[in-house]
Amino acid sequence: MAAPGEPCAGQGVWNETEPEPATAASLLNLCFLRTAGVWLPPMYLWILGPIYLLYIHHRGRGYIRMSPLFKAKMVLGFALVVLCTSSVSVALWKSQRGAPEAPEFLIHPTVWLTTMSFAVFLIHVERKKGVQASGVLFGYWLLCFLSPAARAAQLVSGGGFRSDPVHHLFTYLCLSLVGAQFVLSCLADQPPFFPKAPQQSNPCPEAGASFPSKATFWWVSRLVWRGYRSPLGQKDLWSLGRENTSEELVSQLEREWKRNRSAAQRHAKATAFKRRGGGSVEAPETETLLQPERSQQGPLLRAIWQVFRSTFLLGTLSLVISDVFRFTVPKLLSLFLEFIGDPEPPAWKGYLLVVLMFLSACLQTLFEQQHMYRLKVLQMRLRTALTGLLYRKVLALSSGSRKASAVGDVVNLVSVDVQRVTESIVFLNGLWLPVVWIVVCFVYLWQLLGPSALTAIAVFLSLLPLNFFITKKRNHHQEEQMRQKDSRARLTGSVLRNARTVKSHGWEEAFLERALRIRGRELRALKTSGLLFCMSLVSFQVSTFLVALVVFAVHTLVAEENAMDTEKAFVTLTVLNILNKAQAFLPFSIHSVVQARVSFDRLAAFLRLEEVDPGAADSSPSGCPAGKDCIAVRDGTFVWSREGPPCLHRINLTVPQGCLLAVVGPVGAGKSSLLSALLGELSKVEGSVSIKGPVAYVPQEAWVQNTSVVENVCFGQDLEPAWLERVLEACALWPDVDSFPAGVHTSVGEQGMTLSRGQKQRLSLARAVYRRAAVYLLDDPLAALDAHVSQHVFNQVIGPSGLLQGTTRILVTHTLHVLPQADWIVVLEDGAVAEMGSYQELLARKGALLHLLDEARQPGDREGETEPGTSGEDPGGSSAGRRRQPRPERSTRSVAEKDSTPAEARAGVPLDDPDMAGQPPAEDSVQYGRVKAAMHLTYLRAMGTPICLYILFLFLCQQVASFCRGYWLSLWADDPTVDGRQTQAALRGGVFGLLGCLQAVGLFAAMATVLLGGVQASRLLFRRLLWDVMRSPVSFFERTPVGNLLNRFSKETDMVDVDIPDKLRSLLTYAFGLLEVVLVVAVATPLAIVAIVPLLLLYAVFQSLYVASSCQLKRLESASYSSVCSHVAETFQGSAVVRAFRAQGRFVDQSDTRVDESQRVARCQHGTPGEQPGVRGRRVRRAEQGPPQRRPRGLLCLRRPPGDPDAAVGCPQLDRPGGQHRVRGADEGLRADAQGGPLEAAHLRSSAPLASRRADRVPGLWAEIPTRAPAGHTGRVLQDPGGREGGHRWQDGGWEVLPGRGAAAAPGGS
Repeated sequence: MAAPGEPCAGQGVWNETEPEPATAASLLNLCFLRTAGVWLPPMYLWILGPIYLLYIHHRGRGYIRMSPLFKAKMVLGFALVVLCTSSVSVALWKSQRGAPEAPEFLIHPTVWLTTMSFAVFLIHVERKKGVQASGVLFGYWLLCFLSPAARAAQLVSGGGFRSDPVHHLFTYLCLSLVGAQFVLSCLADQPPFFPKAPQQSNPCPEAGASFPSKATFWWVSRLVWRGYRSPLGQKDLWSLGRENTSEELVSQLEREWKRNRSAAQRHAKATAFKRRGGGSVEAPETETLLQPERSQQGPLLRAIWQVFRSTFLLGTLSLVISDVFRFTVPKLLSLFLEFIGDPEPPAWKGYLLVVLMFLSACLQTLFEQQHMYRLKVLQMRLRTALTGLLYRKVLALSSGSRKASAVGDVVNLVSVDVQRVTESIVFLNGLWLPVVWIVVCFVYLWQLLGPSALTAIAVFLSLLPLNFFITKKRNHHQEEQMRQKDSRARLTGSVLRNARTVKSHGWEEAFLERALRIRGRELRALKTSGLLFCMSLVSFQVSTFLVALVVFAVHTLVAEENAMDTEKAFVTLTVLNILNKAQAFLPFSIHSVVQARVSFDRLAAFLRLEEVDPGAADSSPSGCPAGKDCIAVRDGTFVWSREGPPCLHRINLTVPQGCLLAVVGPVGAGKSSLLSALLGELSKVEGSVSIKGPVAYVPQEAWVQNTSVVENVCFGQDLEPAWLERVLEACALWPDVDSFPAGVHTSVGEQGMTLSRGQKQRLSLARAVYRRAAVYLLDDPLAALDAHVSQHVFNQVIGPSGLLQGTTRILVTHTLHVLPQADWIVVLEDGAVAEMGSYQELLARKGALLHLLDEARQPGDREGETEPGTSGEDPGGSSAGRRRQPRPERSTRSVAEKDSTPAEARAGVPLDDPDMAGQPPAEDSVQYGRVKAAMHLTYLRAMGTPICLYILFLFLCQQVASFCRGYWLSLWADDPTVDGRQTQAALRGGVFGLLGCLQAVGLFAAMATVLLGGVQASRLLFRRLLWDVMRSPVSFFERTPVGNLLNRFSKETDMVDVDIPDKLRSLLTYAFGLLEVVLVVAVATPLAIVAIVPLLLLYAVFQSLYVASSCQLKRLESASYSSVCSHVAETFQGSAVVRAFRAQGRFVDQSDTRVDESQRVARCQHGTPGEQPGVRGRRVRRAEQGPPQRRPRGLLCLRRPPGDPDAAVGCPQLDRPGGQHRVRGADEGLRADAQGGPLEAAHLRSSAPLASRRADRVPGLWAEIPTRAPAGHTGRVLQDPGGREGGHRWQDGGWEVLPGRGAAAAPGGS
């Protein structure tokens, strides 16, 4: 090589005998820079070009027509090819003339000629494959621009244009052409002419963005600006590409999951076979949600890796490149310090080093954010795939598996566990990459300090056992926390689904205390786990400090003539800063992966639960010919779960087409089990089951969807108004529809909470009748109906002359008076057929049927009872304690006469009105704008003002210790040296160690206090949330989907428990660290304030733009994800009905649509890779709120026992935090006691905020107390039972709404 500073020309360039330079600074001589500029672009393109060609070959999007941009690129490309060709020709011409030329002048143009030709070929291929912007060619033209720019700068500085004008013109022309190509590569071409993907209404702008726009995420700016100017809505969100949809992602993961699971099962059977010496092995499935075995993780983990590995590896590559630039900064800093110490350095070298350090920092940030963006997209895809896989599993769960899993467990899996698994993706690289950082840092330290750096290894090895112990203990407490979370979710879900029953009996306080006890155990496990995490984090911080202390002490005290100088101190601090980040990132990664491992085990265990056997029943969709058997069961023995005892024994049954078969028997005889066996819900031990024709099923506990009446009846089939009218009339539903506000388009609420039990049962029956099936399985549909309504429904629907005549019907019933009209009767006892035959035949035998009839005539008969423990449905629709109202089944006129008005007029709206159909009763209300400061203050008040002040004080103390430690180190570096040693090294090292210990103690105290404050806030906010929900009126539960509430109690509660304290700790750490840096820089270089202040203002502007859109997107995501949880919970409860109607495909499509809508919000969020910490409010977003409005005041019913006006009036469970109110009757009115204190007669004063509650609904007085009444508020007691001033009147066993002020309130309060 040429000597430093010489131009790379002549034979000396290739002189291999010349000695290598002795210093690293020689890497920055002009010869090296020019050689790198010549060879780096061709190497870049020939390495990445073939890989890029293979990639776009498999990812073609259709061709692009020849646009002006493409033509300009091709013209410039051919011009560069001609220019390189002329350069090669000139070199060959000179060589033929015998002029002495270095090989460089021939090799260099030849390599560039072939590379330019390859680049032109890539431009053409990109057009054919629909690539609008190329990152590979952008990088190539950027690298190509550097070499001509360096040569041009050298020529301009050296002069000599007249001596060699051709060479100058050639260089300037090459620079101009390459610069033009680089500018064109910054632009995006037009979309493909015939795209392979379907057109979207609002496509994501990333696909059509230029490469610089993609690299800097400028393509998101339009959405950010729109969100800043006005609130974002669903119409503003981008559509999902096919590669991000549920249909594509779930199908891939499901295929790989099934394949890997089958392989694992075969391997397990083969292993067990070998261990038992060839014996048969049949291992039952006994997995639970917290099974500790590792084997269950493997298939799911391998499936996820096989589907998403390419995206993960691409993000990992971006992170590795980012780390390369991260470690370039210390090396450049070392060269810069050498440059400063050089007495006569070339000026261009200093400018070059400064520019390189700036570019290295910028490129590190760009690649790091690309890494985050890729992993955020991967998180979105993985969440979509896992949610879809769980939903499909819910539809396939067997009855035994549903007994082992509650609705709350499933909602927890979807909302919490899936979230934790996806969030851990970001931290997976944190398990190995910090180790690489540490090794590289040790190498740097070795170069700076020599063998003294070896002492750092001993420090790290000594702390490893402690961290392994902490990790193991944290894993144990994490599992305990998840167990308590499941228990709480199970209890909360049960209370929310049966809110009417709980409130009617006044059981709120009991359930609240029970939930808070479970919550207390959960928070104790969370606190212990968090304290262990703080210990782990501080141990890594202490290890960094110990490394610095030990290395500096050994270097200055032990080694001879090793004084601390400026270069060693500053470069070592820079390296230790990277080491500090590595050690801080490692515990976060371990913490996240430990949480994700627990959640991943639960997901894998759930996915391995037993499914319904598709071969349990042979179902044929084709119809059954007349006179043939539609249903046949031969020697059937069935069990609910594989390890359980048989529930049906040796069943032999044939049902001909058109037969009405009645199944009777005592409670627990197996009647519902027989229908489940016919549906294939039970595990078949032996025998065979066959059903011919489509099946309709009416479960014992009615299951209705949270949609309109018409959608519940049609259940995915086309609307036929005439047939719908006949069905509703036959099922005695028209009087109910007349009373609904929107007719048949009225939503029935979550689990039909706005309906009585009889209404739900008749709606469930109407759904089956509307299907026009060949076989009807009716599980005691008459039990919830009054006698006359039951008779009407049987005659008009089930009986020989009903709508179902001619179809095959199996009726399980306790209504024995309908048996004479049955064609055939089967009597079950203890899971076996006791007898069967016609009604007269069985009476003549005087067997089991006659015994049932005799029991029914006895006073303690059980007619109307349902069979407990046999239905697979969740008994969430119990009517116990429901609001009593005038029931349609009490009106004989409504079922005996047919109204002459058309059905559409009676419904209030047309039956086929598409605008009214399917409107949900409640959407999760979405707020707008930024999170108010009052919301942040609410969380801080929940933590407690003393704790907040103490946290600030501790963070300030540890940051002061950090500043003093750095300042003391700078003083140590400036100490004078005597005979190669520093005289005060021992003192400096001791004080440095003391300051480091103080910082470690302060950091642990600060983090632990943040954790304890977060636990305190979580406890208080959860209690308030639970209190507010439990005190809400019944109308709130009728209008709000349970899934929305469960999302608050699961996912968002988990965010309050874990995410907010974590974000608060990070915020305080970075804020105080930034404050220290700004103060140090301002004191050392006051002129830097001129640059710092504008940068802070610019950051504030960008942050303001970002936060406005980010907060809105997070609210939209929460609202949309609540609908996903609601749908999962609803499907879990009605999975047997969905399978019976063969509607799995439609429900899967509905779930995919909801998930995709939620992921549209996530897709927009991931456009900005950073995350804005925010605090979610504890207030439950009530469905009926919409815009702010004045809510009606609640009503509290008071009872006066007849004949005793002075007796105490019992208001059950009228409790509040301040005490219990009791109301007493008196001749002059009512006297109220608040904690024993008498108040004015005829007035009821509330001495504290009080939520209105349900009391006894009986005739008598009723009082009106405002919900959340302020202290001292007076409510008037109305003594008119007739309701002259309006309100509610007790009439015929129910509350009647009277005109007046009370009409707007909820009946009976609550």
